[in-house]
Amino acid sequence: MNTETEMKELVRQKYSEIALQDKETNQSSCCGSGCCSDEVYNIMSEDYTSMKGYNADADLGLGCGLPTQFAKIKKGDVVIDLGSGAGNDCFIARAETGETGKVIGIDFTTAMIDKARANAEKLGFHNVEFRQGDIEKMPVTSNIADVIVSNCVLNLVPNKDGVFKEIFRALKPGGHFSISDIVLIGDLPEKIRKTAEMYSGCVSGAIQKQTYMELIELNGFKNITIQKEKAIVVPDDILINYLSAEEIEQFKKSGTGIFSITVFAEKKAEACCAPGCCSN
Repeated sequence: MNTETEMKELVRQKYSEIALQDKETNQSSCCGSGCCSDEVYNIMSEDYTSMKGYNADADLGLGCGLPTQFAKIKKGDVVIDLGSGAGNDCFIARAETGETGKVIGIDFTTAMIDKARANAEKLGFHNVEFRQGDIEKMPVTSNIADVIVSNCVLNLVPNKDGVFKEIFRALKPGGHFSISDIVLIGDLPEKIRKTAEMYSGCVSGAIQKQTYMELIELNGFKNITIQKEKAIVVPDDILINYLSAEEIEQFKKSGTGIFSITVFAEKKAEACCAPGCCSN
């Protein structure tokens, strides 16, 4: 797993498998990574079931937050969901934007796109569209979205800076994003960082929290806010697959933290210079 291409192919293969599994199987596999543990059920995913628009068939239990809950979606908004999976966040976003809005889900896994489209068809949602593509090169025009959401996906992308550049391009001036993701404070043990399974399981692909926040600012976003943060504890019966008992103890004492954060940021509105708009 030395190149970006290899990392992407790993994620594509793993999440193609996940698309064919049920939620219970996925939730017991460390964000779908295959590192099984009875204790993993709640370490990342959060409960969507009480949210308006929730559809059980679209919930594979793969998220690490509730970005649509914090996304300030309004009626008529155009919303893009990055890494849309089976459509869970898209359908919740649709409940907020209504029939006058539009929701576009982007995922680069064919099996996920097929599952999401089948769910949308079954629900009769004609203003929810799923497009296959890379979120580093979104299949959308510039300045199209009022809101962009994403749930535990950017940590799976090697070029995170490229994704934030694309988010900025796709948002309308004055638009905003709400993204849930995994970040680090401190360094993961090398055995975890270099393990493919922990990469596709949303952990070893995470970057430092400070670096993550700086990337957002460097790409021109304003009013950057952490809307929610929670610590993620990886159970011992997962860690034992990669570390010795002594190394696990050292890891726990190292001060390294794994966190789920939900981040909000805005693309600054352009100054109005149309005739009659600006004061002389």
